[in-house]
Amino acid sequence: MRVVIPEDYQRVVQSLDCFRLLEGFDVRVYHDHVSDPDLLAKRFADAEALVLTRERTRIDAALLARLPNLKLISQTGRAGPHLDLDACREHGVAVAEGTGSPIAAAELTWALILNARRQLREAMHGLYAGQWQVNLGQRLYGQTLGIWGYGKIGRRLARYGRAFDMRVLVWGSENSRQAAAVDGFEPAPTREAFFAQADVLSLHLRLLPATRHCVGADDLARMKVDALLVNTSRAELIAPGALLEALDSGRPGQAALDVFEQEPILQADHPLLRHPRVLCTPHLGYVERNSYEACFGEAFANVRAFLQARPVTP
Repeated sequence: MRVVIPEDYQRVVQSLDCFRLLEGFDVRVYHDHVSDPDLLAKRFADAEALVLTRERTRIDAALLARLPNLKLISQTGRAGPHLDLDACREHGVAVAEGTGSPIAAAELTWALILNARRQLREAMHGLYAGQWQVNLGQRLYGQTLGIWGYGKIGRRLARYGRAFDMRVLVWGSENSRQAAAVDGFEPAPTREAFFAQADVLSLHLRLLPATRHCVGADDLARMKVDALLVNTSRAELIAPGALLEALDSGRPGQAALDVFEQEPILQADHPLLRHPRVLCTPHLGYVERNSYEACFGEAFANVRAFLQARPVTP
């Protein structure tokens, strides 16, 4: 079976232990980012299976129509908006989803919170430039941690907040708020109170039609002047342009971001990268060795299962 793995930015997939699952397959791995449909069609022309790294590669109806040999898309993590599932069905392409893990994403979120609150980037840059103690950060103890979305990552983050003696305030669906209350955390009484009271506000929602652009300018304007907004979920949860405008107007005072509307960002002059009160990382939430072993191991196992005519992950 001919298997193509696109967009292995870090050149690590072939170093994973789980890569042994593809022994005996004709495997081709690409390490660059490509969005041009003509080049993708050329690279995927003889592929019988694609193994996709999260949402890096867009597969739409037009591209599928040019891939007559394709039989399977094995997805690391859940299938997202990058993948036209209706078109896959129409073209007879099976899709195998993965499950993923909340651990690496939650830890990365907490690392961003600590880094931004203590302003470690500025302090480290000063030190390497020959300066000593150039700024003054804030502790998390006693601050209010706002969590929008009480799923696997949100639950884990709430426990981190409790361990740091923070007040944990949860917003989301009625079921989410009830679950948070059962776990001993505080449901926010209103959306307005949630944005107004949080010192650190972290978004943990799936990107769906109902959540796209769900955070608007009015929400951000309610935040404190020294509040920190954290987004390690999806950039499209925030209305286009709203965050930069809010930061420039002074509310919130900081942002820490791991996700962007256009990825990968290859321009050093991107406004979010250049903003003095924004801490950015290149979508590292799931980029961790144990997560890769689990996610790619599941994706590779689904390729083998498909070849052996066993049911794959629905």
